[in-house]
Amino acid sequence: MSKFRRHLLAALVLAAVQALGCAHAYAQLSDAEQRITDSIRQRSSSALEFLEKTVRINSGTLNVDGVREVGRLYRAEFETMGFTTRWAEMPAQMRRAGHLIAIRTPGAVNAANVVNAPDAAGAASAARIANAPRLLLLGHMDTVFEKGSSMALWERRGGRVRGQGVNDMKGGNLVMLEALRALNSIGALDDAQISVILTGDEERTGSPLALARADLVELAKQSDAALSFEATGPRGEASITRRSSGGWTLTVKAKPGHSAGVFSPSAGYGAVFEAARIINGFREQLIEPNLTFNPGVAVGGTQVEYADATATGNAFGKTNVIAKDFVVRGDLRFLTPEQGTRTQAKMREIVAASLPGSSATIEFRDGYPPMPPTARGEKLLALYSKASQDAGFGPSLAMDPARRGAGDIQFAAPHVAGLDGLGTRGSGSHTDDEDLEIASIERSAIRAALFIHRLITAP
Repeated sequence: MSKFRRHLLAALVLAAVQALGCAHAYAQLSDAEQRITDSIRQRSSSALEFLEKTVRINSGTLNVDGVREVGRLYRAEFETMGFTTRWAEMPAQMRRAGHLIAIRTPGAVNAANVVNAPDAAGAASAARIANAPRLLLLGHMDTVFEKGSSMALWERRGGRVRGQGVNDMKGGNLVMLEALRALNSIGALDDAQISVILTGDEERTGSPLALARADLVELAKQSDAALSFEATGPRGEASITRRSSGGWTLTVKAKPGHSAGVFSPSAGYGAVFEAARIINGFREQLIEPNLTFNPGVAVGGTQVEYADATATGNAFGKTNVIAKDFVVRGDLRFLTPEQGTRTQAKMREIVAASLPGSSATIEFRDGYPPMPPTARGEKLLALYSKASQDAGFGPSLAMDPARRGAGDIQFAAPHVAGLDGLGTRGSGSHTDDEDLEIASIERSAIRAALFIHRLITAP
């Protein structure tokens, strides 16, 4: 047999094996699920066109008009599927666009219909709503690329697309939309309550944080599960845990004086040595799994200034003068509330053991709460992984929380079990090389649609 024929035969055998594998996978799908899958595949080209339309709109967090424009596109799509939508405005002083909220109740029955219906029909409708599965779906419209960014808006490169926020997370928003569209096409949304919130400030959260996430928290309290469409892992991993994202400020004071006297009982060690002692103490005594405490910026000298609004600092000092002031700003990430409480207590203890002639204080800033592991979260992942396998895409494993930053699902986590990472696959997020694998749109939409279908139809 010729070399060419051997290669051809090998290729045919491989194709046959793959075909059998696909046939076996599809055999795991019900007729309804096969129709869902087919619907998503048929819309692949249209879905990519819609993604391009949204990515070509600069929607950096501070570009309020751009975020709102993306919201208008999604609002129209949700309304065609029977969702009731509203725009959650933020106070003007917050300088944020606000959030898009879309809600669909069972059979698109609203409260007015129930009130005005005859008693028996009204009671049946009310019971239908009360007993329906309640899912909260999360996405965000803003990106890290502000107006004037040099990053290309949209650049097709074969099977990949490079663009502003294409993977984080306009691709994920599209996955959510296409999954819902396919479910709606077979009437699968009629017996569920689906709430969607697309936030407008995930990349740079508005302040106060409690107000910026009040709508999300309220929707989470009314839901049975929260599903977020941030980017999936490199091998299709999803997340049932995410670490908190908060911060700390270390302020050090010391006696100024001539440098010739440094280390003496009368002059002490100065602010710089005291700050170094504390930071090194953190490094030596705090490192453990799922915990980080990065000092991001430090300013020290005779006089120092630091501005939160611009994240810039200034310092004045001379080499022959013992430094009087030192300020360090850092972040703090932990997996469980208990780990956070323990770490903060230890940090305070290290800070309090001051060198002679100096004193220091540390303050902590709350941010994204942690999303610790839960049994319910593990069950959600198992169901999602099964849907992925049945669709022929292989299992989805849990992503290491150290490989993810913070996300909106963490505000839902104290109130409801959740699963994140249901979005697209790409690389270079938050950089000028951010891109997306086009094939992952269809793949992730099928996985998500089958997963949601099984959640809302489970007995």
